[in-house]
Amino acid sequence: MFFADLSAWTAENVILRMVAAVALGAVVGIDRGAKRRGGGARTDAAVCLGAAMVVMTGQYMEMRYQGTTDVARMASQVVSGVGFLGAGSIIVSGHQVKGLTSAAGIWVCACIGLAVGIGFVDGAFLATAILLGMLHILPWIEGKVYKYSRYMILHVEAAEGRAAGELMRKLKADGCMVDMFEVDRLGTEPQSFTITITVRIPRRLGREEYAESLLGIGGITSIDSM
Repeated sequence: MFFADLSAWTAENVILRMVAAVALGAVVGIDRGAKRRGGGARTDAAVCLGAAMVVMTGQYMEMRYQGTTDVARMASQVVSGVGFLGAGSIIVSGHQVKGLTSAAGIWVCACIGLAVGIGFVDGAFLATAILLGMLHILPWIEGKVYKYSRYMILHVEAAEGRAAGELMRKLKADGCMVDMFEVDRLGTEPQSFTITITVRIPRRLGREEYAESLLGIGGITSIDSM
């Protein structure tokens, strides 16, 4: 292992565990905050420290009152209870869901705190390094993969109800495979609709160019593609 055994109950080890928990949580939070994402250094550091304190308290209780407590049960409550913070960082805007990565990061920070609190500092440092690498490398890989994906999500605004039928006919005529098709009526205008489509377009068609060509359908006022 990279670090000396910190599982022994000594004053130095307890202090080191607390400092390590705050530091690791803050590193993850600073990385998320630099990208203007949810969470942030204070939130993640507090979650990590709190999780560490739970298992350290359990360890203390086990030494003080032997046979009357279960450290694993206390740790499991942290893993399930931290979900309320993750839920608070998830934002649903229209047909987009944001904050899932931040919510997952907060949950992982709690797990890192549990590892530090019980003295498994090696695993905590390794998990933090892997998490940070994942947050930076996977978006680059996703961008490369999605660049060649033939699937698109289209958010269409239409001023007439018949536009939905015409849009479906054009997609089928062009050889597109519709995976999901949802129509919602806007509350402001009785004849206005929003259409959300997940579609797979043929390789002969360019994604952006094809999305723009759909604006020629009568009644469609705007199209956003993802």
